[in-house]
Amino acid sequence: MKTTRNTTAKTAVLEIFGKSKTALSHTEIYKQIEDVCDRVTIYRILDRLVNDDIVHKIVDLDGTVKYAKCNHHAQRVHIHNHAHFSCEKCLEITCLENVKPSYIMPHNYKVNNINFTLSGLCPNCLNSNI
Repeated sequence: MKTTRNTTAKTAVLEIFGKSKTALSHTEIYKQIEDVCDRVTIYRILDRLVNDDIVHKIVDLDGTVKYAKCNHHAQRVHIHNHAHFSCEKCLEITCLENVKPSYIMPHNYKVNNINFTLSGLCPNCLNSNI
């Protein structure tokens, strides 16, 4: 029975990511499916989805870990070398797939992961200020 419940919970989490255009925190996911499973199960599912390159982690400006669906997980070499945008007003984080961060590293360093986050106002918040 536990396996079925876990499958149901994983399916529910994947459906949430399928509908979301922004990165989501564990808490945001839990609020949407708290009747399906507990918090620990969601953490386990998120860890598994990260390990399987279905979602990736983003740390927002206040240190909260959020998760976003990978849009290119079918590629053989899977890296997250795109930028993220953190809105200072609505606090949503979006992946900017077409914005590739650029950096120059000394030759004796090896980069395994990058977290490139831009902050400001997203289009929705910017338009609401006009």
